[in-house]
Amino acid sequence: MRHGKKINHLSRKSAHRKAMLANMAASLILHKRIETTVAKAKALRTYIEPLITRSKDDTTHSRRIIFSHLQSKEAVTELFRDVSVKVADRPGGYTRIIKIGNRLGDNADMCMMELVDFNENLLGDKQGKAKTTRKRRGTGKKKVEETVATAAVAAKTEDSVQEPTDEKVSEVKTAGQEVSDEDSVQADSGLKAEADNPVEEENTDNTKEESK
Repeated sequence: MRHGKKINHLSRKSAHRKAMLANMAASLILHKRIETTVAKAKALRTYIEPLITRSKDDTTHSRRIIFSHLQSKEAVTELFRDVSVKVADRPGGYTRIIKIGNRLGDNADMCMMELVDFNENLLGDKQGKAKTTRKRRGTGKKKVEETVATAAVAAKTEDSVQEPTDEKVSEVKTAGQEVSDEDSVQADSGLKAEADNPVEEENTDNTKEESK
């Protein structure tokens, strides 16, 4: 029976247990993720979360108290420099326990314990998901009309912006050549007509003189 058993002693004396939890807490702060048994992870959670809450108040008194628990200068500086900044807006629940199966040998229940705000994969998935909201009924018809109108405008713009193909360019060139040929033919005919007109005028003048 576990009457009045509020703390899991983890089959260790108090000095051994405190040293083990301090070492595990420093490793979790430095590496942001550790693998251990579920029983040790639950004991560590109650040990480290009050320390993370205290690290939000960056004072000499808070640093001394946390150092008395961790006994590691590197862990204290990492806690106040990086961890406390990321968890500033979180009101608790700084760690996560993920079970990974049983250990070979003693069949102990194993888990992975990590700091919540340092798992970049889960944070990226949450940011990438689109927010879904409920919408009022009767708005589907307007959306269909808007999409049809936008599609028609896009099609018109695409038609106007389309570059000419090789066939079209060749057609335009042939049409230009035909027009230039017609212009040259008309110019030649005009020159011939002008050349013919003076002869007619001379003939008319001669006829007038003979009649006189």
